[in-house]
Amino acid sequence: MKIYQLDAFTDRLFAGNPAAVVPLNEWLSDEQMQHIAAENNLAETAFYVKTDQEDTYHIRWFTPTVEVDLCGHATLATGYVVFFLENKGLETDQIYFNSRSGQLKVCRGENAWLTLDFPADVVQKANVQPPALITSMGEKPVAIFKGKTDYMLVYETQAQIEALTPDFREMSSVPARGVIVTAPGNAEGDAVDFVSRFFGPQSGIDEDPVTGSAHTTLVPYWAERLGKTELTARQLSKRGGYLRCKLNDNGETPARVDIAGQVQLYLTGEIHL
Repeated sequence: MKIYQLDAFTDRLFAGNPAAVVPLNEWLSDEQMQHIAAENNLAETAFYVKTDQEDTYHIRWFTPTVEVDLCGHATLATGYVVFFLENKGLETDQIYFNSRSGQLKVCRGENAWLTLDFPADVVQKANVQPPALITSMGEKPVAIFKGKTDYMLVYETQAQIEALTPDFREMSSVPARGVIVTAPGNAEGDAVDFVSRFFGPQSGIDEDPVTGSAHTTLVPYWAERLGKTELTARQLSKRGGYLRCKLNDNGETPARVDIAGQVQLYLTGEIHL
């Protein structure tokens, strides 16, 4: 089987979020896919299978330890594989992935920019807060929200986000896929509208380099707070990542979020089972 490794949400290698993508003619067993993801030891390995429809595929995502409902950067990487590697003559500029989170769309734009069309997360103020959520972080946020799978902690400054050094062992007891931390971007230099980091020891990854799915939570919050629907974002991991985002609130429930980024191919190989 072919396997690709790509860096997502970056315009250069060795940055952004690495993902493995495995095209399949038919599904492997859940156990085999989990073993492959563990062997890859990346934040995410995506597997996809073509459907009977010309522009539609099934997709599943695995961390080294669990299957997850949604992964943005691995979907972006899979879109790149479909558009530029496996189907070079593909005429359409949009493809669809059927998944555990419903149907997801990936659009191809200029300069190989790809845009994810994901359902927005519905977040609420977290009235019940696990004690480990705050103590593991080491610094109290100004607000705490809970989405479908993650907690989101809001801080006052980008400097606070950069300085956080969580206790991941303690955080792993928090009942969630992971924890998002966020703040406004700096008002100078190459400023973006907001910054974030994502911690997921519960899912086998202490800190994820760039988390597309977390922006389904972040974008609605910052769109309302900043009074704008088009936003730029930077994830402040060691590798770092840059995203262009848009909230599309056209009366759908939930609203949709566009999350755009670039992808760099790092490796092409074969799996022998």
